[in-house]
Amino acid sequence: MDFSLNCKSSRLFGIHLTSLTCKCLVLIAIFLVFRTFCMPSISGYGGVRVEQNRIDLIQSESLALDSGYGIRRDKFLEVPQIVWGLNNQKIAFARACLTARLLNRTLLMPSLSASLFYKEVDLLQPISFDKVFQFERFNSLCKGFVQLGRFSDVSNRSRVFEIHKGSGRRWTIERDLDQLREAREEPSTNEYEVIRIVGKNPFLWHDHWPVKDYARALECLVLVDEFSKEADRVVSKIREVGRDIRSAQNGKDTDGSSLQQVPYVAVHMRVEIDWMIHCKKLEQRSKMSEICSSKEEIMERVGNIAGLETPLIVYLAVADTLLGNSSILSGWKEGLVPFEKKKLGVDGVYKKYPYLIQSAIDYEVCLRADVFVGNSFSTFSSLIVLERTQKMIRTGMANSCGTDVMWPSYAYNILGESNGPRRWMTNISDSSLRAISYGSNAISCSTS
Repeated sequence: MDFSLNCKSSRLFGIHLTSLTCKCLVLIAIFLVFRTFCMPSISGYGGVRVEQNRIDLIQSESLALDSGYGIRRDKFLEVPQIVWGLNNQKIAFARACLTARLLNRTLLMPSLSASLFYKEVDLLQPISFDKVFQFERFNSLCKGFVQLGRFSDVSNRSRVFEIHKGSGRRWTIERDLDQLREAREEPSTNEYEVIRIVGKNPFLWHDHWPVKDYARALECLVLVDEFSKEADRVVSKIREVGRDIRSAQNGKDTDGSSLQQVPYVAVHMRVEIDWMIHCKKLEQRSKMSEICSSKEEIMERVGNIAGLETPLIVYLAVADTLLGNSSILSGWKEGLVPFEKKKLGVDGVYKKYPYLIQSAIDYEVCLRADVFVGNSFSTFSSLIVLERTQKMIRTGMANSCGTDVMWPSYAYNILGESNGPRRWMTNISDSSLRAISYGSNAISCSTS
C-alpha cells in the first residue's frame, strides 16, 4: 500500500492542503491502519476487559470528586425505603450513598425498616436513619466522600426528576451505570434539585463500587448513644461473668481487675431451621460445600482454635427462637463456657426494642469481642469481619496468619488449621461487594 503523496500543492475534497498538512494526514492514516490490523479489539478481551474499564472509570470519577470538587449540597438524591435485615440495610444504605456520590449529590436521609417483614409493605415499620445512627457524626467522618442531608434542606419538594431502576436480565450492570451517568451529565436533569430513584430496594441495585468504597461509607456509621450504651451493658456483663468464673477457678478474688482485660469469644451461630433449609438449597444450587454447619461442628471447630486461654466465655449470638434450646449450651470443649442473652440475664435489654435494634446491639457485642467466629455466607458475619479487618489495617496488620494478632476472626463453616475454623480477613482490594453481600468460601487470613 503506497502512502506517498506529492504534497507541495494539492487539493483534497476542495480544500487546499500545504505540504505540512499532507504529511500530518499521511501519519494519521498510517496510525489508523496500524490500529485496525495490529491491535486486538475490546471484544477479544471478553467480560474481563469490560469489567476493568468499568472499574477504572468509577475509580477515576471517584478521584475527580476527591481532588477538591466535593459533594454538592444544593442537589439531592432520594431513594426508596431501605428494607430487609440490618446488614442488608447497611449495604443498601452504602450503595445509595455511593450512587449519590457518582451523581455528585447529597443523599437525602433515607428511612430504614425496624421490622424484618419485607413482603408486606404495610408491616415494614419505617424508622428514620437518625433514630439508629448518628447523623452529624456520619457527615463528620465521611466529609468530602459522601454526604447526608435532611428533607428540610430541599427548597422545592414539588419538582422532582424520577429515575426508574430497570429490572430483569436485559437490565445489565452496564445499562444501569449508563443510566446513572446520563442523569449526572444531562443538563436538563441537573436543573432539578432532587432526583428520586423509584422501583427498587437499594440492596437490589447493581453494584458498581469496590469493597474499599463500601468500607469507607460503612465505617462512618455510629450507633446513637442510647443503643451504644445498651451494647456497653451487654459487653460489661459478659466480661463480669468471665471474671467471676476465672476467680472461682483460680481461687482468688479478681474483682479489682479491669473488665477490659477479661477476654471473650463471640460466635454468630446460624443453626436455625429456616437457615439450615436455605443453606442446603444454596449448596445444591451453587454446587458448593462448606456453607452449612451443624451446632456440633461449630462447637468442635471453635474448641480447636489455637491459643485460647481457658476458662473463657463464649457469647452465642443466636436467634430468639433458640434461646429456649438448651442443646446449644451443652457439648462445648472443657474450659469454654457458653452464654446467650437469656442465660446471661440481658434478654430484657433486647426485648425493649424492635428487630433492627436488637440486631444492631448484637452486632456491636460481636464486633468488640476479642475473637469472632461466624459464617462466611452470612451478611451479619461478613460485615463484622470487614470492620474488624479495617481496625487491623489501621494498626499496620495486613494479615492475621500469625498466632499473636489482635481482633482475629474465623469462619466456622470452612475447615482451617488443626481442625479449627478458617482464619478470615476481608479482601479490601476486591472490585465487588458480592463476596460480602452474598457470601464466599474463598477466604483467607490476608487482605488481598
